[in-house]
Amino acid sequence: MADTPSKTGGRRNHSSASPFEPVYGYSRAVRVGDRISVGGTAPIEPDGSSTVGDAGVQAARCLTIIGEALAALGGSMADVVRTRMFITDAADADLVGRAHGSAFKNIQPASTMVVVSALIRPEWKVEIEAEAIIEK
Repeated sequence: MADTPSKTGGRRNHSSASPFEPVYGYSRAVRVGDRISVGGTAPIEPDGSSTVGDAGVQAARCLTIIGEALAALGGSMADVVRTRMFITDAADADLVGRAHGSAFKNIQPASTMVVVSALIRPEWKVEIEAEAIIEK
């Protein structure tokens, strides 16, 4: 895992355990100024395996990874202003929503949940993005 400044100055990239980051050319999160964008975060364990469990367990893992990425760039879950949740089965909306609610109970960011036909790995039931603004 790395936090690397870019050659352009004010930008910092943070990479996590995803095996896709170096291959696909993206960072888990990027901070520019007071904003942090956390890309689509899937339920991946530190060893690169998928989190085993229902959509709620997987969502909780995604949110843990998001929290770690935010912290690495000087933010926290309390700074999150927007989330997007992608689920593969509408029946999982309550489980994912409750995991999100547990993480953001007192923060209540703007949020969107959509059903998609599939995610990159068939065992993934959810993927989550987040945007944060660090108040000065």
